[in-house]
Amino acid sequence: MHDPRIDELAKQLVRYSTATKKGDKVLIELFDVPEEVGISLIREVRAAKATPFVNLHNAKIARELARGATEEQYGLIASTAMHQMQEMDCYIAIRGSHNVNELSDVPAARMQMLSGKMRPVLNERVNHTRWCVLRWPHPSMAQSAGMSTEAFEDFYFRVCLLDYAKLKPAMNALAKLMTKAKEVHITGPDTDLRFSVAGIPAIPCGGSHNIPDGECFTAPVKDSVEGVVSYNAPSIYQGIAFDNVRLEFSQGKVVKATANNTKAINRILDTDEGARYIGEFAIGFNRHIKEPMRDILFDEKIAGSFHFTPGQAYEVADNGNRSSVHWDLVNIQRPEYGGGEIRFDGELIRKDGQFLPRALQPLNY
Repeated sequence: MHDPRIDELAKQLVRYSTATKKGDKVLIELFDVPEEVGISLIREVRAAKATPFVNLHNAKIARELARGATEEQYGLIASTAMHQMQEMDCYIAIRGSHNVNELSDVPAARMQMLSGKMRPVLNERVNHTRWCVLRWPHPSMAQSAGMSTEAFEDFYFRVCLLDYAKLKPAMNALAKLMTKAKEVHITGPDTDLRFSVAGIPAIPCGGSHNIPDGECFTAPVKDSVEGVVSYNAPSIYQGIAFDNVRLEFSQGKVVKATANNTKAINRILDTDEGARYIGEFAIGFNRHIKEPMRDILFDEKIAGSFHFTPGQAYEVADNGNRSSVHWDLVNIQRPEYGGGEIRFDGELIRKDGQFLPRALQPLNY
């Protein structure tokens, strides 16, 4: 039996998240998701009098291609993908891979080559289309979240169908405050970071690019970051599981990086010059997402969290950093995770995950 929530989600993605309009060309990329999802999206795009285009992907096939990838091969793949992306007005991607570690045995050098070849396509999508990406629920995700499959599906639709428009006034107030700020100071267990955000805009995210959503991001002035940050949310990057990531900074650069797999994290940070600099600072506030599940589209929105991202900066909040890496690493500051504070120009903005200014309090969990 067809789940009507799929149609509700498709309508939100097409009509609200990407604001699809008559005449638009919409690229739909589906990674191991049920056919009903693609069908519902195609129908909704057509109902908006736009034209759907569909790419189907399979994680096991992608792994096999990646294991023997060559630069010539992926140069051509990237060139073809770039041509298609440049023709599109909107982009919707839904990823439902059953195994988040599917690429873990692809040689690291090949993963770095693939990332470098495909990064310009991703940048084209991010900077020149109205885009939205999300995951699709699967028992493996429920397992990572510590939930039953049915409970996770209910959680999934609840967080994805959140009334983001209702939160816009508070999100805009936070963006205004972040844009006005010059200096940021973040403290918490084994965390003491200072950096400048002067002159770099802040962007509120309320369901228009990622689903689930609920963050406001900017970027630090590239060479301004000083101090240390310890991330207490686990992460997966390039198919490798990381825990207890700790970064030390001097003049904006990561000068020391440790984790449960210190060798692997330093290999990633040595991908290119920009990988050891920060491209994004964001504050997360989706009240329905409380615990990490090694899925960044959920974890970066955790209530009471922030993420501090090595690698590529977004052009809409640009500090000039360029890299094939963009790794959203998350620190949760709610009391049960040790607490913490965020200050803008000396003013306490958030304490133990709760916003203090009245205009921002609707964002509290």
